[in-house]
Amino acid sequence: MRKHAVLLTVLFALIVTLVIISAVFWEFYKLNKQQYINHIFTKYSVITQIYREHMQKENVNILFEANLAVYNFKIEKDVSEQKKVLKKGKILKRKGFENINQLLRNEESFSQKVVKNLRITMLQYSYKIFFYIQSPKGYILIHDEDLKPYRPWNMFYAYAIIILIVFISFILILQRLRPLIRLRKKIAQYGNGDMNVSFQTNGKDEIALIATEMENTRIKINNLLESRTLFLRNIMHELKTPIAKGTIATQMLDTQKQRDRFSSIFGRLESLVGEFALIEEVTSLNDKSDFKEYRLVDIIDGAIDMAMIDKESVTIWVSSSEKIYANYRLYTTAIKNMIDNGIKYSVDKHIKIVMINNELCFESLGECIKYPLSYYIEPFTKDNPSKNSFGLGLYLVDSILKVHDEVLAHEYDNGVNRFIFA
Repeated sequence: MRKHAVLLTVLFALIVTLVIISAVFWEFYKLNKQQYINHIFTKYSVITQIYREHMQKENVNILFEANLAVYNFKIEKDVSEQKKVLKKGKILKRKGFENINQLLRNEESFSQKVVKNLRITMLQYSYKIFFYIQSPKGYILIHDEDLKPYRPWNMFYAYAIIILIVFISFILILQRLRPLIRLRKKIAQYGNGDMNVSFQTNGKDEIALIATEMENTRIKINNLLESRTLFLRNIMHELKTPIAKGTIATQMLDTQKQRDRFSSIFGRLESLVGEFALIEEVTSLNDKSDFKEYRLVDIIDGAIDMAMIDKESVTIWVSSSEKIYANYRLYTTAIKNMIDNGIKYSVDKHIKIVMINNELCFESLGECIKYPLSYYIEPFTKDNPSKNSFGLGLYLVDSILKVHDEVLAHEYDNGVNRFIFA
């Protein structure tokens, strides 16, 4: 969902706009229709005037019809048509007494030749407008040949044009967002290790300017990475040569004490160069093509062999069915460092490897670490300077776990230090 937040926001804005426009046009349609009905209903005054004169003077029907014809009114005489109009016609507006019985009470006024109370109903039937007049003397249905029912075609055209404009605007916005979608995919591709992907794009809009800046940044990052890699490889190569020569020269020293001291020094330097090389590999690992599924016990066995310790110093409580998707050499190195660390700082020179809640744990007896774990996973930090350590062990473990989307955690429980691959 979050990947398409901008698109969803634009779509939400489109829906809200359509709803608002539709609601406004619907209200305007009802108002306009009512105004039209009110306007055409004013003709009832002419009809009632003619009808009252006819009733008061008792004119013949021919004269009455002639007076109506002047205004394009026509009396509907067909009884069956009258029934259809009265039964199926839609009442648009009505004026006068709601109940015909009220009219009957005024029948006395008609005996005096005065028509005071009428009920006028305007109906729509079959695209025609009718006026239905009711009085105590009877009723009459008149068809207005001039009037036509309300037809909101102009409003519908305006509504359709506005909706079309909104949709065209939405499509144009999507077209403008397409380079942003392509840019996101390229950024993901670059993050997955394709260092040669190009962010360059055509255009001079804001997205094109961002893409240009990212392309410049990509070139700078690639140059820095190449310089860093070249520097580290050259310096490690240059360090290995004097270390090898120093190791050989150590054997020419006079006393065994001097030979052991210098051998230890050059051994530490060689170990440091090896750890530097591994750190460089971990931090520059851009893809997971070397990741495969392995049995966890096989990786632990490989770590024990790499640590060159007696298997009696390690207790393994891990099921042979436990599997992990990892880089074998890196994950083996991480476990090897945890085994070295556990044995080195335990009181009984023993470490237990166990699965707890689907997490790999390394348990050893000893005092609790003096500082928070964050202190020890920084490079060149160590608890006891007298120990044979360069302070890169846990830093390397933490770096390897991050590559495997895991973290290193620690807890202390009843004299047991427990390091966890979580």
